[in-house]
Amino acid sequence: MRQSLVVGNWKMNGSIQSNQSLLEALKAGMSTVKNSEVAVCPPFIYLQQVSEILKDTAIGWGGQTLSEQDSGAFTGEVSANMLLDFHSKYVIVGHSERRSLYAESDQLVAEKFAKAQAAGLIPILCVGELLEQREAGETENVVKRQLDAVVNSQGIAALSNSVIAYEPVWAIGTGKTASPAQAQDVHAFIRQQIAAQDVNVAEKVQILYGGSVKANNAAELFAMQDIDGGLIGGASLQAEDFLTICQAG
Repeated sequence: MRQSLVVGNWKMNGSIQSNQSLLEALKAGMSTVKNSEVAVCPPFIYLQQVSEILKDTAIGWGGQTLSEQDSGAFTGEVSANMLLDFHSKYVIVGHSERRSLYAESDQLVAEKFAKAQAAGLIPILCVGELLEQREAGETENVVKRQLDAVVNSQGIAALSNSVIAYEPVWAIGTGKTASPAQAQDVHAFIRQQIAAQDVNVAEKVQILYGGSVKANNAAELFAMQDIDGGLIGGASLQAEDFLTICQAG
């Protein structure tokens, strides 16, 4: 049985004061979370604060992206080892916003995945399609292409020490929503693609849903056979909502 995992992606949100309140509330409420692993991914600049507040708790943390380089003249970038300096466990790679806003290619995402894993971080590999791709019936082709970029580079076994997050980009902040059945269909497809190469890896890997999970729809989504938790955006900034989602795992 796969462990449920709920990861809060704060994106470019937070302040020292608001982070303190949010994290203390999460700590206080974790006793109500029985079945889910929990983690948060704050902006880089708050990793020290997060690591200090969450040390000795069951809540993990990580980065929202990383450089494919180890060090050097790469202004504004953050390396895997820098994330490890703050005891990060996870790092998100290939988030839809990184792919669309910062032109991260499938190849670059695969390089970042490899760099994260080589350093001992657990990459959360994001895959998903745009609205026009879904409407054109290209969902499976897009997801397969994004997944294959990593598998072809690193081998299928690499997925056993990673997390996958399916993001239907068309259902994030657009007012459109994917039904639990629609989400399950793509999760099952991802697991089938992995199983075609290694059944054991397919059974083990956690596949999270990242399409506007809210407190009022988490339980129904997480009840689906191949949905193992969520990558949570806006709702992760509200302690009560985030804890409700974590309780649904």
